[in-house]
Amino acid sequence: MPSVDGIPRDSIVDELTAAYATAPIKSAQNELPLPEVPSPFTILAHERGWSRMIRSTATTDLQRLDARRIAIIKPSALGDVVQALPLLPALRRRFPSSHITWVVQRELSDLVTGHPDVDAIIRCDRRPTLSQVATLARELSQARFDLVFDLQGLMRSALMTWATRARHRIGLETAREGAHLSTTYTIPGTARDMPAHARYWRVAEALGVGDIPRRVLVQVPLSAHVAAHTWLADMPRPWIGVQWGAKWETKRWPVAGFADVLARAANAWGGTAVIVGAKADRAASEEMTRRIQTAAPNASVRDLTGRTTIKELAAVVSRVDAMFSNDSGPLHLAAELGTPSLGVFTCTSEVRSGPPGDAHEFVSTEVSCAASYHKTCPHTGEQHMACHQQLTAERVWRGLQRLIEKHVLANVSRRAA
Repeated sequence: MPSVDGIPRDSIVDELTAAYATAPIKSAQNELPLPEVPSPFTILAHERGWSRMIRSTATTDLQRLDARRIAIIKPSALGDVVQALPLLPALRRRFPSSHITWVVQRELSDLVTGHPDVDAIIRCDRRPTLSQVATLARELSQARFDLVFDLQGLMRSALMTWATRARHRIGLETAREGAHLSTTYTIPGTARDMPAHARYWRVAEALGVGDIPRRVLVQVPLSAHVAAHTWLADMPRPWIGVQWGAKWETKRWPVAGFADVLARAANAWGGTAVIVGAKADRAASEEMTRRIQTAAPNASVRDLTGRTTIKELAAVVSRVDAMFSNDSGPLHLAAELGTPSLGVFTCTSEVRSGPPGDAHEFVSTEVSCAASYHKTCPHTGEQHMACHQQLTAERVWRGLQRLIEKHVLANVSRRAA
């Protein structure tokens, strides 16, 4: 039976439809009326051929649209949420008196907590129980949104979008799993061949506020800055942030390669490798540390793997002098917070998935299946994970040299002086 995160899809539809149908609908004077729309069940009924949903083809003029209650549905992942954050100041500029809510996975909610342009956060779970699905549906329906942006474009976010019952439901051309059926308008120029950061910014452009500066703000409390200072203050510079882990195995350029490059960096510039990552990455980080210090006995390493909150991670990656990472959330967080970054791209594309700006360097594999976006390698035998083997430590080292010499060494020298 088809499922979402292991939960039978029929069960989700039953629960969500029941919650959607019974949730009280409130309307206040002078607010936009809530339209009569099909239930979330319609989306799957359409897929099964049981009914035909007619989607509005009327042109939506986003530059003239008025909205009082707005929702951004972008639950994950870390890097994608970071790249969508610049939309918040744009929405506030376009709708200065509106109430703006972000729907985000619970473990990522600190990315938007405290943001001056966010009025509320609706937290969802990555693998929800049926009871949590029903509760979320009621919360979305009762919020009385009149404008919703589905920036995720998957079936799960489509069900959330339907549950809002908003009159205007805006999506992107990258929507799949039938998610486009839950929206009333799709923003043009948002296809998959466009860089992700530019695709999200197309929302601001469509609203007529694309001329304002694009910037990421993560509200970091003093306690997180103090923690980052405590971890780094006594370590020799330059500080090179390091992120090896990634959910996709195809993104994880080998630990041995990272260690090789970082040992060369230690021998060339001294400094400190500041390793970050999730608790699940601890064994890999310990192996990396051993390899670095074997190849460069005087190398300095600070291993923070599994020790930081998201706020503390933001404080650390904004303080380091450079970031060296696979295509991962911390790479995008560091780059968007202004840290010169080296991105290693194997199964993903530096053009489509890399961060914006000219203060970064990228190195990519050159095998025939590069940038294929496979979470696991489809090849066997000698071709299995060939993208990792083809991308040599020498090439990555040259990329780090360019980054450090161009953007870091002069700044470190000025600080020392």
